[in-house]
Amino acid sequence: MSIYKELKDKKTRLSLIGLGYVGLPIALAFAKKISVIGFDVNDSRIELMRRKIDPSDELESEAFDDIDIKFTSDTEDLKEASFHIIAVPTPIDKNKLPDLYPLNQATKTVGSILKKGDYVVYESTVFPGATEENCIPVLEKMSGLKYIKDFKVGYSPERINPGDKEHTLSTIKKVVSGCDEESLEQIALVYELVVEAGAFKTTSIKVAEAAKIIENTQRDVNIALMNELSMIFNKMNINTYEVLEAAETKWNFLRFYPGLVGGHCIGVDSYYLTFKASELGHYAQVINSGRSVNDGMGKYLATQLVKKITQAGKNALDSKVLVMGATFKEDVSDIRNSKVADLINELKAYGINVEVIDPLASSDEFQEEYGFGLIPKPNSSYDAVIVAVAHKQYLDLDEEYFSSITNNNGVFMDVKGKYRAKIKKLTYMSL
Repeated sequence: MSIYKELKDKKTRLSLIGLGYVGLPIALAFAKKISVIGFDVNDSRIELMRRKIDPSDELESEAFDDIDIKFTSDTEDLKEASFHIIAVPTPIDKNKLPDLYPLNQATKTVGSILKKGDYVVYESTVFPGATEENCIPVLEKMSGLKYIKDFKVGYSPERINPGDKEHTLSTIKKVVSGCDEESLEQIALVYELVVEAGAFKTTSIKVAEAAKIIENTQRDVNIALMNELSMIFNKMNINTYEVLEAAETKWNFLRFYPGLVGGHCIGVDSYYLTFKASELGHYAQVINSGRSVNDGMGKYLATQLVKKITQAGKNALDSKVLVMGATFKEDVSDIRNSKVADLINELKAYGINVEVIDPLASSDEFQEEYGFGLIPKPNSSYDAVIVAVAHKQYLDLDEEYFSSITNNNGVFMDVKGKYRAKIKKLTYMSL
């Protein structure tokens, strides 16, 4: 009997290793169709999920209704499954090199319980070749089994966009790959249980890995272009968003916008590709240049703000600035690799007193991650206000509100250009 048929008939179970932003929605989707083991090493997260609470604060409690799932941190429970999906983070280290530790640990965990006939599918974003060169040898070593002969492996990159309620797991076509024709067919059938848009079968695991990594690299490079254009237009006294609004009237103009590029995808994935390129003796000029531009945006924005504060007749050393928004993007609680932290650190380096608010972020988490916390609500008498993340809670605020919390000659920095043409009295600036 095929693995697909066994899963569908609930004669075996599917396991999901890593229940974060990516893993949990996948696990819950499958659990409405088949029997699932949801595994995570974090016991506190497991306990929350057992109580129908998403630790990432993305899913409502109703998402946990009518499902067949066992949440666990016990490796032994994984033995009940025959189809294992690994969806753990793949971050970069302080030197901006791939950090495969979470992936290796998850692979060791699965390898320790792997049995003949099992499938292992990776969803974590990696450089092309990582699954076959890094992961499969670990599975073989831990299990004592032989790749392809005893167990099958595939790669199907995650495409979940945190905070996006339109483009979801079921509506985005699923790229799938397998180690042979049989595994490719079976993996596609399994994913089609939950992906209404269907599966796109690639010719190899490396092709699927490469497809994923260039999705985010393409966005990274294009946003870098917009950021560099904003620097040029700033010197010309031209509003970048007005330029883009005009350019977008042409049918084939690509819609990208300047901003702080952080998070665990776009701000990270390019480094996986440049790492692999470097291993192969190729310096990725365009990609590295784009990364350099985007990584420098925090410093650039801080410098521009200090100039405006000084031009307003104020001493930067005596200034107080409010930063509104600390997560890596709007309307999510995730603070991982938030480039707002870069902006804050650069402002502090100028000697500016910085206070930070965010309706979605955890102050304790921000303190642990970046060394400073958040205040519960704004005070007053700020010399400048920066709307760094365009949370929906901020979009209805008007100039009267911002004026009420700023001093005379206050500066308003609108990083995402959401208040263009709405700010008349405060000194307005944006990318």
